[in-house]
Amino acid sequence: MKLQFPYYQNQDVIILAKDLLGKVLYTAIDGEITAGIITETEAYFGVRDKASHAYGGRRTDRTETMYSHGGISYVYLCYGIHNLFNVVTSGEGEPHAVLIRAVEPLAGIEVMELRRNMPASKAAISSGPGSAAKALGIDRSFNKKDLTGDEIWIEDHGIRYTADQIAATPRVGVDYAQEDALLPWRFFVKGNKYVSKPNKI
Repeated sequence: MKLQFPYYQNQDVIILAKDLLGKVLYTAIDGEITAGIITETEAYFGVRDKASHAYGGRRTDRTETMYSHGGISYVYLCYGIHNLFNVVTSGEGEPHAVLIRAVEPLAGIEVMELRRNMPASKAAISSGPGSAAKALGIDRSFNKKDLTGDEIWIEDHGIRYTADQIAATPRVGVDYAQEDALLPWRFFVKGNKYVSKPNKI
């Protein structure tokens, strides 16, 4: 059930961003396992995407992780506050990534509630990329982790969505990306409350 490297090395990051919806993201921290069903993603198309950290082939200490082979985690700090978790995809040297924007709590829910100081019945517990990462205990120490390992991984539980169950809208907070800001590369499960705002289509 745990996704293996060949899955992540698909060169079409758009297809993967949609296919990751319904997959289950797990973390194991100090013996506590938490998990959430992925309900919202965003695709970032490597060096050609003006919204990507790797646009134009940019390579820095931060972005170097994106140039790893698919199946590695990329975690960065946003606004100096929020840790955001991304799945590196495609082959080595092709810096494609999928940002996990929201999850629906599935396992270790009491632990997630403590981390977020709110009940799991509140969508805010894990909707939005910073909230999802915090609920799952993901911080910068999870950067460049092997997603087939035992600290953080993704499983296929057979949850599938048809095309008409998935919304495709422009990504959030990428106005700087000029025309690429309009690309409909944010995907979420229609009707699921654990999705960040705006969740209208």
